Amino acid sequence: MPRYKLTIEYDGTPYKGWQRQNNQSSVQQTLEKAIEGFTRYPVTVFGAGRTDAGVHAKAQIAHVDLNEEWDPFRICNATNAHLRDATIAVLACERVDEDFNARFSATARHYIYRVITRRAPLTIDAKRAWNVKVPLDAEAMHMAAQKLLGLHDFTTFRSTECQARSPVKTLARLDVVSTDMVDGQHIEIHASAPSFLHNQVRSLVGSLKCVGEGKWTSADLVSALEARDRKRCGPVAPAMGLYLEKVIY
Repeated sequence: MPRYKLTIEYDGTPYKGWQRQNNQSSVQQTLEKAIEGFTRYPVTVFGAGRTDAGVHAKAQIAHVDLNEEWDPFRICNATNAHLRDATIAVLACERVDEDFNARFSATARHYIYRVITRRAPLTIDAKRAWNVKVPLDAEAMHMAAQKLLGLHDFTTFRSTECQARSPVKTLARLDVVSTDMVDGQHIEIHASAPSFLHNQVRSLVGSLKCVGEGKWTSADLVSALEARDRKRCGPVAPAMGLYLEKVIY
């Protein structure tokens, strides 16, 4: 069966996450229905990462096996035609070898978390960034974040529902970048790793916010990491600010 690699963008607000669920709308299921709309048979779409409810993607990667050869350009256009009422778009499609796997062939995943600090509620960025009402010390957040790089047991920053076999992960990048706005700050947290634990990025961002507010020091963040205790994690950042930026193969 020919295998195709899809690059997908989506606003995750209307969906209960990537993964197919009973009686709930998901990105995976919506894509499958769109492809079935022109192939006329059921398909299964496999994603590089299972983003949570409300999380967005700039370039999620998936693969799908079809029963016959299709021109990738036609797959892209036909899928988007059936997605016209969805907040999902296929940006690119290419034929790949049968040993390519969107999830297991990936070597790195890159996420961005967006924070906008201002008193006024968000309008254009509503549901697409975390609106924090107080200024944050982005430099202190960045310096503290560097303490978490490398191989660690990230139990503290792991959801209790995480199904990963081990809490040990290698965090390759955790940068905090701030841009001044007329009415506040636009802060981006860039996180890169071969793979992440469930809720790991949002847990890290929530704890870094504590540093930015002056409630925690860098030492407090390291202490929370070394405790290997979920109760030591700061408040988990909301899903709306998280984007799967790209997947590397």
